[in-house]
Order: sequence, then C-alpha cells, then structure tokens
Amino acid sequence: MNEPVPETVAYGQVNAEYARKLLEASADDGPVWMVNLMHYRDKAEYADGRETELTGRQADDVYAPLEQIAAVGAEVVFVADVEDQLLGEGTVWDRVAIVKYPSAKAFFDLQEQDGYAEKHEHKEAGMAKTIILGCKPMDIQGVNDNRVPFDQVPHPPTEDDGEVVVIHVLNFGGSAKEQTPQDMVAYQQAAGEVAIPHGVYVDGFFTVDGAIVGDGRTWDQVRFNHFPSKQAFLEVVMDPRRLEAQTKHREEAIEDTYTMILRPVINRLAESTGLRT
Repeated sequence: MNEPVPETVAYGQVNAEYARKLLEASADDGPVWMVNLMHYRDKAEYADGRETELTGRQADDVYAPLEQIAAVGAEVVFVADVEDQLLGEGTVWDRVAIVKYPSAKAFFDLQEQDGYAEKHEHKEAGMAKTIILGCKPMDIQGVNDNRVPFDQVPHPPTEDDGEVVVIHVLNFGGSAKEQTPQDMVAYQQAAGEVAIPHGVYVDGFFTVDGAIVGDGRTWDQVRFNHFPSKQAFLEVVMDPRRLEAQTKHREEAIEDTYTMILRPVINRLAESTGLRT
C-alpha cells in the first residue's frame, strides 16, 4: 500500500508520521489495540447531500464493518456508551470502542476489504469528531490478584446500577510513555488501597504508540478500571484518603486527561490482553 497518507478526514486530523510508522511495522511487532473515542453529529450528514432521518450514532451503527474486521483477523473487544464525562476539555464523547488488530498491517488491510468503502460513507456522515489511538498493553500481570468478588462488596451491581468501566486518557507532559511518573505511581498505590475493598479491578492499562486520527494532542497512556456499580465508583472517588492522594500526587503527574464513566455493551478487554482467561 503505497498511496499517500491524507492529512485530514472529515472527523479529525491524520497523523501522517504515525501512519507511515504503522505501514512500515513488521508483523513481528505483534497486535495493536486501536482505542476509538467518538463524538457524533446530532443528525447524519452525507457527502452526496441525500436526505436522511438517521442520527449520527445510527449512521455509525450502519457503518460498523464487522465482517471486514473479522476478515483481517481483528476483533471488537470493547464497546461502551459514555454515561458521564468527568474530566476533559473540548469534545464531549459519546462512545468508546476498541478493536484489536493482529498487526498494524491488518489495520490498513481493513480499508481494502470488499464493501468497506461503501460502509465508510456512513462513518463520515455520522461522526463529528474522533480520536483513534494505537496502543500496546502495559505489563501489569498480578494487578488483579487481590480482587474482591462483586457479591462481597458494599455496592454490588444491581438492576438499576450495573457495572461501569472508568476510562482515563492520560498525558503526563513529556514523561516516557512506559515509565509512569512517580507521582502517578504513588497515587495508584493510595487509590488502590481505597478501591480494592470496593471490588475494583483493571480491565487494561495501555501505552499509546500514537494517534492515527486526533486533534493534534499527544497522549501517553489509556487505563480502564472496572467497578461493580457507579455507586462503588462514587464511594471510592469521595474517600478522603483518595482525595488527599489526588491533590498531592495525581494532579502533579497529569498534564491533560479525559476521564469518563462508561456502560459497556461489549467487554472482552481483559481477555484480549491476557489479564483474564
């Protein structure tokens, strides 16, 4: 595939340098997880001007190239609606999705599959803005060893308040991607002491290799923490010990972030990274 890399698409800026890096990657480099943050148009807008009653979200649902994803050996491992966006300036995101590709090449092979171009017009019609981050899992084996079962926690999932995943998209302000700042490590330790008794466990921590589509900002890590309920999350957030650690350490470590409460529709993220079998 030797075509020039476009500088922009309708829903964001293409990072041509990172795109070329992916194109040149070897299959030996292993799989890549593409983390998609999505913000939809209120109403779909097709390039050919056709009339439609579809919302942006509905148009993106029409786009969903599941057959083509499977054909290149990739898998949708996570899809969730954004219930609350707690931190992050600018765009208010609607949905988060992750596709695991067996290689960087497979990401580009997807675009050449039969029927993909026809489907993609629906994405362009529905998507107002997106950030797509190429990621690799961090080595955090053992992080869930002390997990408390949900039926033994103060705020288990209920019919009215089911499980939530909290995503943190993090920029540490120039720190190495795989070397978490010491302030963040200190915060993790303090927050973990509060969170573990509430049943919290990790679905995945990722380093960000690059943003194939975005808004020009750079990101270092993406983290997914799984809570038995939204109430459990709120109990952890408001705990004085965690609040003290946030002021002392987390705010020192992080330069830019998005933090969102997600309601998963598909969640095979931990299985995809080997954190859970």
